[in-house]
Amino acid sequence: MLGASVQSRIADKNADRYRGQHGFGGGTSMKPGDMELVRRVKKGDLEAFNRLVERYQNQVFNAAARILGSHASADDAAQETFIAAYRAIGGFRGDNIRAWLLRIAKNKCYDMMRASRRRPADSLEDMPLEPQAAGSATPEAQAMRAELAAELQRAIMSLPQDRRAAVVFVDVQGLSYREAADAAGISVGTLKSRLSRGRRGVRDYMRAHSELLPPEYRQI
Repeated sequence: MLGASVQSRIADKNADRYRGQHGFGGGTSMKPGDMELVRRVKKGDLEAFNRLVERYQNQVFNAAARILGSHASADDAAQETFIAAYRAIGGFRGDNIRAWLLRIAKNKCYDMMRASRRRPADSLEDMPLEPQAAGSATPEAQAMRAELAAELQRAIMSLPQDRRAAVVFVDVQGLSYREAADAAGISVGTLKSRLSRGRRGVRDYMRAHSELLPPEYRQI
C-alpha cells in the first residue's frame, strides 16, 4: 500500500518534469516543519510521510535522473528511495531530512548501475534539460539551449559515479558543500575534491566535443 501511494504521488509530477520545468536546478532550501513531519512519521502517521514525499519527490527524481541518465530508471529509483526511507525513518537521528533522502537516492542509483553492469548513458533523449523560458525566447534560442543542456548532461554522464554525484548535488541541485557532503555520505573535504575533479571532467568533455556545441559556446 505504501508503494502504491508513493508511486501515485511521483507519477502525478511526471508531466511537469518531462516538459523540463525542473531541469538544471531544483531548489535549495529545506522546508519549515520537516522535523515535525519526521516526528509524526515515526509515530506511524502515513499522511505526514506523504507530505514529505510531496516536498522532496522532485529533487529526489531530478538527482536520480541526472545520475542515471534516464527518466524511467529515475522513477524506479525515486520510488525505491521513498519506500526505503519509510522503512528506515525510525532510525533517522539527523536534522536534515533532504540530505538523508538524497543519500538514499544516490545509493539506490548506484545499486541500479551495478545491477545493469554498464554506465547508462544511452537514454538521454528524454532527459529534462532546463526550465522553459517565460515565452520570450525564440525557437532558435530554445533549440540552442536544449542542445547545450544535452551536451552538459552527456558531460555529467561521462564522469565516474562519485564525481557525478558531487557535480549533481552542488552544481545542478545547488546544495551547500555541507549538505552535499551529507547527501553523498562523505566529508566536506572529500566532496570538494570530487567536485573539483568532476568540474574539470565536465570542462574537458565540453572542450573535446566543442564541435557539437552551438557556435557561441565553443570557446569554453
